[in-house]
Amino acid sequence: MIKKLLILFVFCSILTTNAQYTPVINSNKPGFSESPYSVGSGVYQFETSIFYRKMNATPTFSNPEALGLNLFFRTSFISEKLEVNFNTSLQRDKIAFKNIFESSYNKTGLSQFSLGAKYLIYAPKYDDKSKEIRSWKKRHSFDWKRWIPHIGVSAGINIGSFLTDYHERGGFSPKVGILLQNEFSDKLNVITNLHYDYIGTDFSQLSYIVTGTYNFNDYWSGFAEIQGIFEEYEKKTNIGAGAAYLFSENLQFNASLRANLQQDEIGIYSSLGVSYRLNRHKDDFVEIDEFGNKIEEEKPVKYDENRNFFGRMFSKVGKLFSKKEKRKVDLDNDSGNGELLNEKPKRERQGSLVDMIVKEDKKQKKKTAKEERKAAKKAKKKAEKEARRKEKERLKLEKQIKKEEEKEAKRKEKERLKLEKEIKKLEEEIKKEEQQEKEKEKEKEDN
Repeated sequence: MIKKLLILFVFCSILTTNAQYTPVINSNKPGFSESPYSVGSGVYQFETSIFYRKMNATPTFSNPEALGLNLFFRTSFISEKLEVNFNTSLQRDKIAFKNIFESSYNKTGLSQFSLGAKYLIYAPKYDDKSKEIRSWKKRHSFDWKRWIPHIGVSAGINIGSFLTDYHERGGFSPKVGILLQNEFSDKLNVITNLHYDYIGTDFSQLSYIVTGTYNFNDYWSGFAEIQGIFEEYEKKTNIGAGAAYLFSENLQFNASLRANLQQDEIGIYSSLGVSYRLNRHKDDFVEIDEFGNKIEEEKPVKYDENRNFFGRMFSKVGKLFSKKEKRKVDLDNDSGNGELLNEKPKRERQGSLVDMIVKEDKKQKKKTAKEERKAAKKAKKKAEKEARRKEKERLKLEKQIKKEEEKEAKRKEKERLKLEKEIKKLEEEIKKEEQQEKEKEKEKEDN
């Protein structure tokens, strides 16, 4: 019974049809990418995973090891194309400092907290090859329109005020993204995400994710994924693969294994997760005719609507200057005849010139004040940005000076040790010469 429903399932970020709602759960896990499609109205979906990450420490501060729990909540309302989501992670981090010596400490807390939304702006339509009965070649040929992706946009805000010190990243910061999906067949899907995160902070980053998903059968699916993160001073790369199992139409289990590449170090990332949805979706009632076509109400079409823009404009201008007749019935009780009279409508008196000038002056003052506030806000933002830049340069210079001092201290220590070694060697040579002279004097005395 459920088998017919499960054929719609797609792992990790998507198996969807052109509708937003699907009969089976549509989870983004265990991949990092997001589908441009929403879960559908009336659906409340929870995607959780336990993850573990480990790699060697890198200079100077780093987070080489972490164990945590991630929660991603998704729902949709107002529109089938709009989704609202919430993402957070609670983890235990190992914070390491590596310079000449290496030290570390553990800290537990929230590492991520963000609110976001995404909206599907374009969904291409593909040809139904199953209806092609005249040509075997056309029926089994590739539909090149499948290279046209489904397109969605996402936006959100990162809230770092109550995260741990290592993950705070400047408090509140916006993020935006472009979500693409190509359905090359009923089994193969490719998702591409482009993100700009932590905008306006010193930790802003650009990233991309490319995920390929393949359905082996109605229950099992696998994926392969690559992610690149570009920050100001470093680049991170994640390469991984995993699988998902559809237990029921509302429950999915998944697992993944990844390799992390950062500053010439290679680490591992593994996760086990479960996705569950509360399905309260209700389809809208659609009235159809005897042939199964949707019945739509016909809107009354005005004559002007069939014209183009200039036609409608000239029609309205012409109506302003045309003579409007107003019929008035004048009943003469004596004659008993009614006479029709045409009267020209009276124009209302316009406001005085002074009122118009005062109104325009208020409007101009309001516009000027708005521009001044905008300029002041822009100048303040520019000054803050310049201050952050100078502080960043100062810290960088201090770091460089400290590094040079440490390097000079190492050089001097090396020279001191070398000099001590040479002095010691010279002393041994002197002792050896003295010993030889004593032996010669003793030989002379013996002779």
